[in-house]
Amino acid sequence: MDHFKVENLSISFGGLKAVNNISFSVEKNSIFSIIGPNGSGKTTIFNMISGIYKPDSGRIICDGENIVGSSPDHVARKGVARTFQNIELFSNATVMDNLLLGRHIHMKTGVFAGAFMWGRGSAAAKEEIANREIVENIIDFLDLQSVRNHYVASLPYGKRKLVELGRALALEPKILLLDEPSAGMNTEEKGDLNIWIKDIQADYQVTILLIEHDMNMIMGISDRIFAMNQGEKIVEGVAAEVQCHPEVIKAYLGEDLSC
Repeated sequence: MDHFKVENLSISFGGLKAVNNISFSVEKNSIFSIIGPNGSGKTTIFNMISGIYKPDSGRIICDGENIVGSSPDHVARKGVARTFQNIELFSNATVMDNLLLGRHIHMKTGVFAGAFMWGRGSAAAKEEIANREIVENIIDFLDLQSVRNHYVASLPYGKRKLVELGRALALEPKILLLDEPSAGMNTEEKGDLNIWIKDIQADYQVTILLIEHDMNMIMGISDRIFAMNQGEKIVEGVAAEVQCHPEVIKAYLGEDLSC
């Protein structure tokens, strides 16, 4: 059963069609990757899904609800979490505090209410303990123990990308949008990220939509791949179908996709 789908999605900026009549369906707990050259409309699709842009036409169906026109906060409350190409973290806060901020939609007493709690039995105190336990599990999962109390600004780029992934997981998403998660990572970090993405799919039972330029990663972990260029669909299918499609090869300027 389709867990998430977009239907006939289009948007223009200044008369230029950035995304033109795009449709796809994503099965629950699968990894669905969107590939294409720079400027092909991939991040624009993510921006429409997460409520940053409102499409000119089309529908975005999440668990049976059309979320087009919803605010980013409502989309988050529907269980859609997002990481960004350019890291969106609070640099002057610690790793722990950044991850706790990912819990904001689940908090009834406010993000930092626990800091002002009156007594351990209060609702704020109990909520703080429960939220910290969830964040502790994410820190363990992503092997961030050594930097838990470090300020994000002091971390290397690859670690910051992991913190952003952790903050998205802290939202307890049903659907996770990963926009270029391996950008700026070295080979070893990319290898670890591969494993983490598969573990997130398995352990957290999350549906993952992935934008990524690393073709080895895409071909290795995707259940289905959607290739696009200049706002239009080229082909959708499993890795073997997509990587050898002549229009995909042409869009990547003849890059060897191991066909």
